[in-house]
Parts: sequence; C-alpha cells; structure tokens
Amino acid sequence: MENRNEFQICTNCVMDTTDPGITFDENGVCDHCHDFSNNVKPNWHTDYRGEQALSKTMDKIKANGKGKDFDCLLGISGGVDSSYMLHLAVKKFGLRPLVFHVDGGWNSELAVHNINVMIDKLGLDLYTEVINWEEMKDFQLAFFKSGVPHIDIPQDHAFVATLYKFAEKYKIKYILNGGNFATECVQYPMEWFYYGTDMAHNNDIRSKFGTIKMETYPFSSILRHKIYLKYFKGVKVIKPLNNMPLIKEDALSLLENEYGWKPYPQKHYESRFTKFYEGYWLPERFGYDTRKVQYSSLILTGQLTREEALEKIKKPSYDPATIEDEFNYIATKLGITSEELRNYYTMHKKFYWDYKNQQNIFRLGAKVLHLLGVEKVKKRKK
Repeated sequence: MENRNEFQICTNCVMDTTDPGITFDENGVCDHCHDFSNNVKPNWHTDYRGEQALSKTMDKIKANGKGKDFDCLLGISGGVDSSYMLHLAVKKFGLRPLVFHVDGGWNSELAVHNINVMIDKLGLDLYTEVINWEEMKDFQLAFFKSGVPHIDIPQDHAFVATLYKFAEKYKIKYILNGGNFATECVQYPMEWFYYGTDMAHNNDIRSKFGTIKMETYPFSSILRHKIYLKYFKGVKVIKPLNNMPLIKEDALSLLENEYGWKPYPQKHYESRFTKFYEGYWLPERFGYDTRKVQYSSLILTGQLTREEALEKIKKPSYDPATIEDEFNYIATKLGITSEELRNYYTMHKKFYWDYKNQQNIFRLGAKVLHLLGVEKVKKRKK
C-alpha cells in the first residue's frame, strides 16, 4: 500500500490522514478496512460456532465459581457496552458477577443513573473503588503539562488496575469485558491513544510534572496483569459479545425499555472528563476526532452507512453553546484557572515518543506470544 502525505479519506469508511500511519490501496481503501476484511472478519464467529464456544466458556465459569460468592468479575462504567454485558451476564447466562465501579471523580449524573438502575433492577450489590482525588488530580495535571494527546491515561489506568486488584482479592478467575468487534473493530491510532499500562512512560511524566506522592493510586504494570495474573494465576478476560450477534441500536433499546437506562450523546461520555477530552480537547488541539474510529467500526459491521457517518462528522463533537462552561468546569475541578488550562491547550504539542516508553517491549511481547500461539498480533502501523 502507498503512504500519502496530503489529506485523504478512505473511500470505504471515514478514517483519514489524521491517523498519521494510515495507508491506502489503489482504490483509496484504507488499511483499517483491509485489516478488518483479512484479520477480524474471518476469525469473528457469531453463528453456531460462536454459540458453541460461548456455551463452553459459560460452563467453565460456572464450574469454577461453584460454592463461591461470585463466579466472575465485571466492571461497569455506565456505558452501553458494560451495561449490556451486565444484562446478558445475569439474564442470559445466569452468572453471579461481582460488579464493581471505579469512581475517579468525573462521573456524570447520567452515568450514576445508568449504573444505579442496572444494579437495582438486577438485584445486585455494587462494589465501588473511590480513587484518591488529590492523587488523580495531580496525575491528570501532569499529563496536561506534558503536552501529549493521551491525557485520559490516569482514568483508564485506575480502571484497569482496580479490575485486576478485585480479581486477585476475591480470587476470581474470569473477568467479563464488554469489548467487541461489532462496535470497536477499528483500532485507535497509537498517536491518539498510547498504552495506558506503560509504567516507564507514566512514571517519566509523573517524575517531570507530578507534585505529590501517589501513595494509594492503584498502579498495575502490564507484566503483572498480562503475564503474572494471566499465566501464573489463571485470570482470564472473556469478551462474550464477540461470540454473538450485536447490533448497537438493539442493545440500546433493550437497556432503555427494560431498565430505564438513558443514552449518551456519544460513546465514552459517561465520564465528564472523557467527554471534554474526546469531544473537545483531542479534535480541537490535535485534530483527532474519535468519532471517525467509532463510525468506521459501525460502517464495517453494517450498522451505519458511510454517508450517514460523513453527515454526522460535519457537526462538531462538542456543543459550541456550552463548551466555555465545560472548559471552566474542568479547570475548576482540577483546581487551576481557566487561563492555565488554556495555556496547556496552546502549548507545544508532544507525543509518547517525547518521553520514556516501552513501546518496543510491548511489540516484542506481542510477537513472542503470537509465535507461541497464545495471542494474535494486533496490527498497528509504524
């Protein structure tokens, strides 16, 4: 495939050259589309094969959890994927999940509502881990000061680390994950979202821009949860939605009708910080519009037409009428002035390669596991 420098948009989806590593074939079709056709689609079975595989997995989960309070672990953010996964876990599969939520200080009122209606109507208990706000705030400010795009790592890392902390604490072998190919088959470019578990990277940014000790924040290196817990403790992450048909609109309708769950304007907007970050900061400061990845996934899985996606992208991903208030809210919440936040917005842009990182180790590890037949290598450019 030929790499082109001028602006170009895929003729099949809506990914374009704001992904710095994108390539196109002679027909203008991007490598994301080819990756889906060549690697995802042939190995994605939602027919009888997926049903059989899912049935075997559920039997293993139930057998392993026999006599225990919980047979699996499921984190809920209030978003559609985790909410729908919780519904299926209890109603369809008959599982007994330990349901936990990480409160990083940015929950929207809508997210709180959606979590509560799910928990109440399913008759479950909710285990909540509240992250020390002073530590979270300092960690997030360090990322703002660093100038990189991936300023949501402090939230994401806390969620992942707490997930494995709960699994180890309650000796649960199976973690249910709402991730799926149906709505997430296109990968986010590395330049947009870097590895949240690269501790060399996180520690370098903290050492340069952090101001307090992180005494209670839940850190977890990739070696701990990808190697130690997975291969030595037998903790497995299961994505049931990949073994069954999933139509996003159908899932939304079920959640709304059965639970009184309310939809968000956009994916990941259950967090007020992520709403600001993905809706405003990324597209306006860096030119990275996450909707292009999300809509392209839906195009490739037949849930959205390219024309519909192009029409949606014409509108800004934030509300111009309220963005000033949102900007001021984020600044106040972080304990800084709006002027200081504006300075971070206009400062020189930096990226993951401007700081210490373990990208080569991540890639090497993925290749080794692939050669051993343990995991499939996920395509990533550059």
